Amino acid sequence: MLDTKRLIELDDNLLFDIGYEKTRLPTKKYVINKQTDTPVGIVGNSFNTASHKDFIDRVEQTIKENRTPYELFDARVKVSTAKNNAVIIADVTLPNVNKTVVTDLMTTTICERFIITHGVDGSMSNQVFFGAIDDYCTNGRIKGEYDTVKRKNTSRFSVDVFVNELQNAKQDFYAESERLQEWANIKLDGVDVADIIKGIVKSDRKAEKMNALYQHEVSNRGANVFALYSAFTNYSSYADERNGFKLKEMGNDTESLSMWAREQEVSKWISSNEFKKLELVA
Repeated sequence: MLDTKRLIELDDNLLFDIGYEKTRLPTKKYVINKQTDTPVGIVGNSFNTASHKDFIDRVEQTIKENRTPYELFDARVKVSTAKNNAVIIADVTLPNVNKTVVTDLMTTTICERFIITHGVDGSMSNQVFFGAIDDYCTNGRIKGEYDTVKRKNTSRFSVDVFVNELQNAKQDFYAESERLQEWANIKLDGVDVADIIKGIVKSDRKAEKMNALYQHEVSNRGANVFALYSAFTNYSSYADERNGFKLKEMGNDTESLSMWAREQEVSKWISSNEFKKLELVA
């Protein structure tokens, strides 16, 4: 029998309830971790949020209602935290929701992926991103704004309203996979990809490193748009010397937010007009 009891397990230190206390400023209040009775942030009086557990439980319920037990079986989940547990980022991969992408040099499997973010200190909106992850090298990416469910913590925030929006969000993973195959079919032989990268990333130093990463992907996947996409997602997937974009040693707390920033950066690159022009290459 397939076991789908939980997708996302939270450590005990993330199961705290939220409380509020007044500050000396009439327009501000403290957010209190009621498990430790300590403040985790200072926010405006209109701020309202659910606990990590309540938010994750409802989002998980919605995902389960839209996926079969087989699709949820063997889900891979990583939960990262930041800002003294005030922020969580849950990365969920469903290996049984997959599609193959074929290039000149290899065949790879793309799996469905969700990224769920939640903050109780005012620094992170409640968000669910839908995307894909390449099982060949665990390069993942989030999709564009059109299928992101995002809600800020305000006095009008409601988990019920957010979940309703989540149910209506575009979640067509298979259509996205077809797009990746189309990119694999677009050859970039003879195209000045280095110049295109420079126009996308807007940094000469980063563009030089990214072009080297693209050339590495070309050796595995061939010269095509999918290889460039894979170079970008490699950058957002690894924080060490393997891709030339090592993060400074500042602790896991900072690393999780830095890698999240890279995810969003790559999403903007792939949504840019410069990248979209590559889809027109004959």
